[in-house]
Amino acid sequence: MKKYLVGILLIFMSIASQAQEINPAYDATLATSLGGDEHGMKSYFLVILKTGKKEIKDAKKKAEIFKGHMDNIQQMVADKKLVVAGPFGKNDIKYRGIFILDVSTESEARMLVERDPVVQSKLMTYDILPWYGSAALSKYLPYSEKIWKTKP
Repeated sequence: MKKYLVGILLIFMSIASQAQEINPAYDATLATSLGGDEHGMKSYFLVILKTGKKEIKDAKKKAEIFKGHMDNIQQMVADKKLVVAGPFGKNDIKYRGIFILDVSTESEARMLVERDPVVQSKLMTYDILPWYGSAALSKYLPYSEKIWKTKP
């Protein structure tokens, strides 16, 4: 009976050791500095910007609002709150763009989005979703600054 139990125990231990693959390139200091969990992931907030209910025909006013939108994006980057942003191509569901925000709470994410002139003017509205992604996303922006030749 003892041999039988030891055999079963060895089988379970073998299965358990195969289930957890250890990454030989794992850098605990880097993972900790980025806020990563044991899977190298962390929680963010995904913001989907959508076409709002208001339309502004005055080109000068609209340009001013979009300049404020870009300024808000740059401020979130400077504050290390924004890790990814970008527009969508033309689509039938009126999605305009995304932000991935590195903040602790939905209320903080909402505050950052609601200070944006495109949201304040109702040219855009938004949805916020909790999102679980790579803790290394914060490394995206420093590299992206080095690869563009001309501003879009």
